Amino acid sequence: MLCSTCRIRPSVTAEGRCLSCAGPVATAAPAPAAPLFTAPQQRLRSPDGLARAVVVLLVIAVVADLLSVLAGLNIRSLFNGIAMPDGAEASRADNLYAATGVLQVLVLLATAAVFIIWFRRVRLNAEVFDAGAQPMKPGWAVGAWFVPVANLVLPRRIAGGIWTTSAQTNTDGTWRSVSLAPVNLWWGAWIFSTFFSRYASQKYSDAGNAQEIVDAVGPMLAADVLDMVAAGLAILFVRKLTRMQGERAALGHPVC
Repeated sequence: MLCSTCRIRPSVTAEGRCLSCAGPVATAAPAPAAPLFTAPQQRLRSPDGLARAVVVLLVIAVVADLLSVLAGLNIRSLFNGIAMPDGAEASRADNLYAATGVLQVLVLLATAAVFIIWFRRVRLNAEVFDAGAQPMKPGWAVGAWFVPVANLVLPRRIAGGIWTTSAQTNTDGTWRSVSLAPVNLWWGAWIFSTFFSRYASQKYSDAGNAQEIVDAVGPMLAADVLDMVAAGLAILFVRKLTRMQGERAALGHPVC
């Protein structure tokens, strides 16, 4: 049975509370069962360097999106829906737009790789903080991203456990409640942006005449804006979680 207060850790008192929520009253209660997962590391490792790298790559992703927006506006000004522009000019505009798309993909792959490494680091730290509060094994911090369909849910579940555990800095044994809004906004924006980008890309690929191209560029521009919003929310999530882990580590956990 889970604690009636935090709903995360197992209850150990007659009132249905865990050791952290019960405080001094729980000292006479029997010790809880051993955590389901064994910590793969006994010392914390700072996520600061990885977090800075993720933020830099996310900023680069925003710049790539801005370049794509400019290239898309250029396409839209040429293909005005009335007549096809000069072939050479149209080819140059289309090649430029395609180049910005390739740049976006390359930046996305680099960002995803470093982000997952950072995500694994903060998940391992959360295992040291409180292994019993984590909903899944540490290996899922990487594997969850590559499971079709389930990757729409599992990374968010893991992030919630990391966030809740990293936020616990109360030294009197009480449970500190920190809003999950940054986690939910980041994840919601990422999912929506991903699906909308796929729709916009397909619509642009299917466009055949000038008017269809103009109509398809609109969703592409919207997709780029959504990508920038998602990147901004990801930056807030990464910085906030990294800062919380630093505050939690300051309570006495060794960091290497």
